Formats: sequence, structure tokens, C-alpha cells
Amino acid sequence: MHDISFIIVNWNTRGLLLNCIASIYETIRRLSFEIWLVDNGSSDGSVEAARERFPNIHILENRTNLGFAAANNLALSRMRGRYAVLLNTDTILTEGAVSSLHAFMEAEPEAAIACGQLLNDDGSRQNSIANFPSLVSLISNETLLRLLFPRRFPSKRQDHQGPIEIDSCIGACIMVRKEAIDRVGFLDERYFFFLEETDWAYRMKRAGWKNCFVPAARIYHTQGMSVKRRADARIMFYRSRYAYFKKWRPAAYPFVRAVIFIRLMVNTLLSLLGAGMTLCLKKDLNRKLKVYAQLILWHMKGCP
Repeated sequence: MHDISFIIVNWNTRGLLLNCIASIYETIRRLSFEIWLVDNGSSDGSVEAARERFPNIHILENRTNLGFAAANNLALSRMRGRYAVLLNTDTILTEGAVSSLHAFMEAEPEAAIACGQLLNDDGSRQNSIANFPSLVSLISNETLLRLLFPRRFPSKRQDHQGPIEIDSCIGACIMVRKEAIDRVGFLDERYFFFLEETDWAYRMKRAGWKNCFVPAARIYHTQGMSVKRRADARIMFYRSRYAYFKKWRPAAYPFVRAVIFIRLMVNTLLSLLGAGMTLCLKKDLNRKLKVYAQLILWHMKGCP
């Protein structure tokens, strides 16, 4: 039995993957650990490079991209650690990050999931805490909610001096207790990408466990914002959001779909107005307009 089982899901991120694994070996001192790499059909030489540089890691190779939840579950069913640490390939552990999470979990037996403070490349803080999706957060502005109700909606704007209980974690780096996994189950594979960790945290909380944020654990998350610029990633996010509401708030699902579609229409019209006023010379506005148009078309097709 190990202290930690690191689980990393990879899909064509060779350089990021090697840096992520290296940060494990460079920062873990007194804890015993194993590393599981689950590759989702990469074609960039990721597996070969990882196997050559880190011969002691366990590698599971999928022929196709199974998604984040299904790939993690393959390793979760095989892990031999008392805790699993799910790591995105675009994360870099800092000295003491994992030991801080481990020490907290050892001291708090009711905690199922713990996460640390995610950082941008320049050391500035990213939002590391997620609230469970709700009609309130959907209708209103999340930034405003964080300003008005900081205790209910904690964010990177606050200086937390110690661990706090939260709804859920951003899933770039989370530590999960094996005992809680055994009781609650694995990740729900209906989520291909996005919100799988939020669903997991919600199930943990319903089962009586706690989810916590440990600010002393600091992790660089180097590409956390890139997916927001792509239409395909936004579609995956909406698909996961709809899956969450269908599962946990089925009566509210039609209303959620309507609100999101109206918002997309408003944002499209505003972007169209902005593009017209700037004679389509602003590349960022043009990009937004294209993304909104693709999202509207996807909704009009019934969100396939």
C-alpha cells in the first residue's frame, strides 16, 4: 500500500506531461507513491517519451479518447494508494504541495476531497474553488456573487489563512480519499470532460463527507484558461452542465436550457454590434462572434 497514487490522463500533451511527472519526482520527499499514466489514444509520442524517461510508472493505453472520467476510472480501479491525486498534464507541483494536502487529509478523517491553490505562470492566483451549479448562479453573475457573498461563494480574491470547507474543487489537482471512493463510487462517465469532479464532490457531500480547500498547497496550472477560447471546448462544457442538471435538477433542466440560449443570443448580438462598430478590425471580437455563432447552431440542432 502506498501513501499516494498519482493519476494523470493524457491526450497529445507530450511536453506538458513530462514536466508534470517530473514535478512529482522533484517535490515528493517522505511519502511513498506510484504514478498511473492513462493515455487516451495520443499520436504525439507521449507514451513512448514518458516510458523512456520514467520507466517505473504504470501506463494504461487506450486506443481512443475515452474522456477524463472514464480514463481516470481505469486507474482508480487499480490504484494501491490510501489517497488518489488526480493531476492534469498542465499542472506543476510546487515543493510541499502534496505533503500539505496529505497532512490535512490525515488530520481530517471526514474530508473526502481536498485541493490547493492553483497559480498562473506569473504566480497570480486562479480560482481553485467551484460551487455546485444552481439556478441562482446560472441567472446571476458569478463574479458578483463572489463579491456580495464571499463566505458562500469563496474565490481567489480572498486571502484564506487556513483550510476551509467548500462545495467542490477545480479538478486540475485534487486529492481523494480511497475510503470515500470505495463508499461513493468512481467518477460518473456520462461526463466526457468538465464537471465530473463537481458531480463527484456533490455525491461525496450527499454521503456525509467534506470537500476542502487547502491554500498552503500551491500548484501551477499553466493552461487553465486556453479551453475557454474554443467552441468545441465550450460545447463540451455546456454538454456537461446539462448532464449535471438532468441528473440532479431534472425539473429545472428546460429552464436552464432556455436561460443559456437567451444569454448566448444576447452575447452574440452584443458581439455583432461591437464588430460592426469596429469594422471587424478587432480580432478578439471576431473570434467571440464566431464562437457564439457555433454555440447557437449547436443548440438549434438540439445539443447533440
